Amino acid sequence: MFVSLQMKGYAEKSSWIRKMFEEGVRLKQEFGTNNVFDFSLGNPDVPPREEVLAVIERLAREMNHGYMHNAGYPQVRHCIAEFVRREYGVNVSGDDIIMTCGAGGAMNVVLRSILNPGDEVITLAPYFVEYGFYVENFGGRLVVVKCSEDFMPDITNIRKAITEKTKAIIINSPNNPSGRVYPQSVLDGFKGLLDGFPGILLISDEPYRRIVFDNIKLPSVLATVPNSVVVTSASKDLSLPGQRIGYIAVNPGIPERKELIDTFIMANRILGFVNAPAIMQMVMAECIDMNIHVENYQKRRDLITGVMDDAGLTYARPEGAFYLFVKSPIEDDVEFCRALAGEKILAVPGTGFGWPGYVRFAYCTSESAITGMAPGLLNVVDRLRG
Repeated sequence: MFVSLQMKGYAEKSSWIRKMFEEGVRLKQEFGTNNVFDFSLGNPDVPPREEVLAVIERLAREMNHGYMHNAGYPQVRHCIAEFVRREYGVNVSGDDIIMTCGAGGAMNVVLRSILNPGDEVITLAPYFVEYGFYVENFGGRLVVVKCSEDFMPDITNIRKAITEKTKAIIINSPNNPSGRVYPQSVLDGFKGLLDGFPGILLISDEPYRRIVFDNIKLPSVLATVPNSVVVTSASKDLSLPGQRIGYIAVNPGIPERKELIDTFIMANRILGFVNAPAIMQMVMAECIDMNIHVENYQKRRDLITGVMDDAGLTYARPEGAFYLFVKSPIEDDVEFCRALAGEKILAVPGTGFGWPGYVRFAYCTSESAITGMAPGLLNVVDRLRG
């Protein structure tokens, strides 16, 4: 048998996100796209700005398409560093930036660089399920610590989970799946915790950083926690998920910063990425300040929370990203999702995010889909509640 036992197991349990997405494909083929209300996949439907598309078209013709340094074009890394200085308030240089194949590529580069077999990485439930696969790629073990009921990190519980094998903690704010934003007080808690554990790296996964609502300003992980790195991408804020462009920003406060950066660059190469996509590096550098119109997502958040209010469902109000994490009307969140699928509504069970009893709705979809699902949702909730 050619397939490894580990990969066979992954394929069998798969991701609930992908399972529901594939169910949506089937339903759309059977009933038509307009008759299916798909909230399964966090795939931005807001198109890139016209200015971004114009830059892509121009650069495709003008730029050199040859090989480059594995860390990315120096001029691109310089431009990204200037943005990071403004956004995070830390004095990074182009040498502290490594261009990657999206945030997923960035996360794998960091984990490949720091993990030895048997090392542990802590993450906080509810969490993005791929973290487990990424950690296991390099012989590590994911340790899941539950957040409090409002989906905020519990520093006391995180401290209890730390062992001599703990190498890193992964955080994600704005969070997928809850949409919660971690305030400065939470980052201060991580700083106080990690001041006592200088060998633990805080990895902040931030692809939704610039999709925040109600004039909230995200605090800076890099300015707060010295032993930290940020992994991020242009997938959400430039609405370019299929282009797979992102970067790692390394905190200048890390004592062995140069050695760590050199290792990141080597990992970028040997994992098979070699370097981030050439055109998209240049596009990201030119368009780094061209954020999508966030008010589109805020309007949808307000619309979908209104639908949930009418159905009598509870949730933690999201301050960012484009996800709503809703408490299931019955204990079995998987059964709730099956019942929703019967009304051609696709959502993802919280079980897939390490938080049973809840369901994620990705509202990066049309307003008509949000309002259109309301009757079916009400039918399901009324039926399940008897």
